[in-house]
Amino acid sequence: MHFPLRHPQTAMTECRHATVTGLSWVMVFGGVAYLHHQTRSCAKYGRYSLEGSRCCPARLGWFLQEVPAFLMPLVLLLGSEAPASETGRTLVLCMFMLHYFYRSFVYSLKTRGRPVPLQIVVSAFIFCSLNGFLQGHHLLYCTHFEPTWLTSPRLTAGALLFFIGLIINIHSDYLLRNLRKPGELVYRIPHGGMFEFVSGANFLGEILEWCGYAVAAWSLPAFAFAFFTICSIGPRACQHHRDYKTRFGDYPRSRRALIPFIL
Repeated sequence: MHFPLRHPQTAMTECRHATVTGLSWVMVFGGVAYLHHQTRSCAKYGRYSLEGSRCCPARLGWFLQEVPAFLMPLVLLLGSEAPASETGRTLVLCMFMLHYFYRSFVYSLKTRGRPVPLQIVVSAFIFCSLNGFLQGHHLLYCTHFEPTWLTSPRLTAGALLFFIGLIINIHSDYLLRNLRKPGELVYRIPHGGMFEFVSGANFLGEILEWCGYAVAAWSLPAFAFAFFTICSIGPRACQHHRDYKTRFGDYPRSRRALIPFIL
């Protein structure tokens, strides 16, 4: 019996697409599982950390767990042989990397948060490594944007949503950071910016970022990541909202947890 031989390049392309699809669905189901877990218990970091757990200093912990999502795409980008004319996928990938540059080299160096449990650092490091590889590999090796994509409404809407979310995220981090003096671990009611509307303004900003990224990229990996983000930090915003109302009797009643005026 004879089987038709496939061109090696075709076989490699199919393998790449299968890898991307498999990792994307793993992320989707992982998001569902994490959402289910968070309906029962808070993730044990930050204000919910357990006493006596092994921890990393906050700045080192945040850097170590976030930086793989910046470095993995960067390595793939530097090693890519994509034609210079195909700038679309590079621009979308740079949106992804911009967020993680901020989280790795700005946020982590300025944070005044609690030490991060070592288990959380390791878990986040693994996730960010896989996600950085997934987004970079898909955009550089499995995606082709038509030249008209650069002027498409989808890109404009996605990029606008991404940068609105990024601004909200950075501004919210700034407001939270300045609630504390260096060395303090107290909690105070945040005011200003989107905190006037929701308790999880920083989470709202990040969700908007990745929804915008998904619209711009319009791919399964991007939507899988946006979905995972909603499942992972959406419940966190609701937990913070309940915690604020428990801690502070004068907490603003008009605030919602995550979505202004709704949730």
